[in-house]
Amino acid sequence: MHWDEVGAVLFDLDGVLTPTAEVHMRAWQRTFDEFFVERGITPAYSDEDYFAHVDGKPRYDGVRATLVSRGIHLPEGEPTDPEGTPTVCGLGNTKNVLINRLLEEEGIVAFPGSVELLDHLEARGVAVAVVSSSRNAPTVLAAAGLADRFDVVVDGTVAAAEHLAGKPAPDTFAHAARLLGVPCERAVVVEDALSGVQAGRAGDFQLVIGVDRGAGAEALLEAGADVVVQDLAELVER
Repeated sequence: MHWDEVGAVLFDLDGVLTPTAEVHMRAWQRTFDEFFVERGITPAYSDEDYFAHVDGKPRYDGVRATLVSRGIHLPEGEPTDPEGTPTVCGLGNTKNVLINRLLEEEGIVAFPGSVELLDHLEARGVAVAVVSSSRNAPTVLAAAGLADRFDVVVDGTVAAAEHLAGKPAPDTFAHAARLLGVPCERAVVVEDALSGVQAGRAGDFQLVIGVDRGAGAEALLEAGADVVVQDLAELVER
């Protein structure tokens, strides 16, 4: 990578900067395991479901897509539905309670290679932003010691307030580029989720970099990544 030719880098958070994707996976597993077992729904929820239906999407979209994959349709409910409510929002809120509990109990440490790349970009004056479907992005950034590195964070809360379509639409990435004052064609998208890579490909961005944290390099390339790496340290100019 020749970062002097790049105006901005738009990072997904979970699985790209921090290993919270694994925590999200566990929270979703517990949420759907309980719901499926209580109702005798088969097949059981699996990691394949996470990557196919949940990863990178807004919370309620992930719930909806997973249920549809089993032929299940629940009432939408309200964002204020308490955990355990048999609605799309209720299931999503159950997962949110679990993820916050896990983060509080276990903490989170950023990927060393991701921090190395952030240092590299800062030294070259390249603008950066976080673009995450999660509404927990500020909490995760603070817990990982990364909050002061990003003046622009476009998360699920911002997307809802600005009426932005979630990934795989490119709207949240484009909004982050606008806030940085950088045209999309000079902004690089960095994503580990298929839906996020698809969002990058759908927009007029300079480059889409896939980070293989479990989705698979071939799947990321098929979704639209220009290049796939295992760790962001690979992108540091030596």
